[in-house]
Amino acid sequence: MKAGVCFNFQNYQDWERFEAKAVDRAPVVSDQQIWDEELRLYGLADPLGFDAMWALDHHFAPYIMSGSPLFQLSHFAGLSSRLDVGSMVIVLPWYDPITIAEQICVLDQMLQGRRLILGVGRGVAQREFDTYRVPLSESRGRFMESIEIIRLALTQEWFSFEGEHFTIPETTIRPRPRTANLAGTLKAAWVSPESLSILANAGVGMLLTNQKSWDGYQKDVRDFNAVRADRGWEPLQPTVVVNVSCADSADEAWEVILRHTIEMQDSIERHYHFTDSAQFKNAAGYDYYASFGKTLTKKTPEEIGEFNAEPQAWGTPQQCLEKIEYIQRMTSAEEFIFSFRYGGMPADVAERSMRLFAEHVLPHVHAWDPRAVAAGG
Repeated sequence: MKAGVCFNFQNYQDWERFEAKAVDRAPVVSDQQIWDEELRLYGLADPLGFDAMWALDHHFAPYIMSGSPLFQLSHFAGLSSRLDVGSMVIVLPWYDPITIAEQICVLDQMLQGRRLILGVGRGVAQREFDTYRVPLSESRGRFMESIEIIRLALTQEWFSFEGEHFTIPETTIRPRPRTANLAGTLKAAWVSPESLSILANAGVGMLLTNQKSWDGYQKDVRDFNAVRADRGWEPLQPTVVVNVSCADSADEAWEVILRHTIEMQDSIERHYHFTDSAQFKNAAGYDYYASFGKTLTKKTPEEIGEFNAEPQAWGTPQQCLEKIEYIQRMTSAEEFIFSFRYGGMPADVAERSMRLFAEHVLPHVHAWDPRAVAAGG
């Protein structure tokens, strides 16, 4: 079983100053400090024995200051000669798919045979769509056309495309991919049942980005593979994201994960404004988010934090291992991405958790055969 890491580049302490646009005030924590800390944490991934480094794609707010994931992954390619890299996710509607295809091919060359896993998604934050000047209502169409264009670019030396959103004259991408089936690494993230069906029919893999209960994801994996079965395709197993708080005692681990999950959920609301369901009213394909926001308004921040923290991998190393075993059984995960820092968590707290996990949990995870749990959970 492979196990990667991701870090969020969150500047949670800067939300108040950011929302007030108080440019005359210095931030409590600078963006530079956050980046320095998390690049150092990423640098531990190889010596501690993890298998991959993953990058996110968010912009224009303290929520996640990641910038382009492919830029990050290019840097990660130079941090290690052993680790694979992956995106979780590239939000395709924001970009020109030809640019993304070319950057993918360049990064594939730089990795010189290591894996590049291409997680993709369609996004939901109005702030990001507005700043990229892309209508939220066009996201699904742009997303699906982008997948098709990227596949053509990676599999055919010469190609063209004509769609509703993109028209590509006959062209080619150079350098050509080094990896023979690079397009086969495409994995998509989703939330709504409608998106699940569309993506399963599109032939992409599954990337479960920790936005549902494990029960909910178990059903999603079964439904996804049922669509594939109807088309005569083999079942797939997903890549699964899990938040971790590993400590010497369960009490310490719970205190850490609860506090910083509350902060993380607060940051999510400040970025996405899910409780403002009106923003999704005229956006095709976002009905699920409108109903999701109504549910959130009925809960306190503490209730939301506890609901989201409890299912994660927290506790002593043995308790973390047991929780990950449970998640693997529920989701039939073929690979994990572990997130060790979220909300306003201090870097030293994340590092202690990461080191304890790497010493006592990671060897057991590596020993698992992910095929032992049949796809579908």
